[in-house]
Amino acid sequence: MNNEAQSFHNITNNLQEQNEELLQYVQSLAPETIAQMSQPQSTEVKQVMERNIVSLLGNLGGEGVDISVSMSRENLGRLLGSAMMSGYFLRNAEQRHLIEKSLQDSEFHLSE
Repeated sequence: MNNEAQSFHNITNNLQEQNEELLQYVQSLAPETIAQMSQPQSTEVKQVMERNIVSLLGNLGGEGVDISVSMSRENLGRLLGSAMMSGYFLRNAEQRHLIEKSLQDSEFHLSE
């Protein structure tokens, strides 16, 4: 096997191992943990997350329309990864906003 083919083979194997590790990690989480991590604290964040998922999947119908989506395992993994990164970003933004708000509130109370 030449060097390029060997490098591609190594990268592919590493990605498959990482996908398996992610799957094992998600499967090892307790349902309560997943439920807690899945719920945003504010309705604004929930709306942003919903819009993001709709944009990832495309606008597939509307109210009262049942849609079935089929995709390859690789594409599903990409979708999951993208949704997880978006959720992570939004959660961090939400936490930062709450911290800034509490700091402003404490500064206001101190100035009184």
